[in-house]
Amino acid sequence: MWRTFWDIIKTTFVALPIGLYTTFRHLFKKPVTKKYPRVKSEMAPRYRGLHYLERYEDGSERCVCCGLCAAACPADAIYMEPAENEKGERYAAVYEINLIRCIFCGFCEEACPEEAIFLGHEFELADDHRDKFIYDKEKMLVDHPRKDRPYKTLHRRTRRHYDV
Repeated sequence: MWRTFWDIIKTTFVALPIGLYTTFRHLFKKPVTKKYPRVKSEMAPRYRGLHYLERYEDGSERCVCCGLCAAACPADAIYMEPAENEKGERYAAVYEINLIRCIFCGFCEEACPEEAIFLGHEFELADDHRDKFIYDKEKMLVDHPRKDRPYKTLHRRTRRHYDV
């Protein structure tokens, strides 16, 4: 009984001042936290965030719905349906990415021969319903004409034309 009493006294008079010393030592230092909504931290250049679909300079879609990105996706998160326009060129009539299944590996970006899909630096992906995590083509297409510079360099700026 006396042993527990002395342990309580020792804890109170020795450990408590050590804890208060640590608190007062950090009380007057500059805070490490950032004011998040107003000040956003810069992401690493190789960070892979939200997907977006690139366009050509004339405003047409780069995606020809070849299916290589869907085949390269290990999580099977990409669904697409091809269609043809009046000129006979293929495009993606339906292009959806399920961000709940996506593991942001970047294989879709590497597999695309047309440099149509890229992973940007957006990291604020929270939402209130699961259906909002299925991004369709209209959500992912960049605005035309583009005001900001793209995250990745596009090696092929113009559309390839094949004589048929």
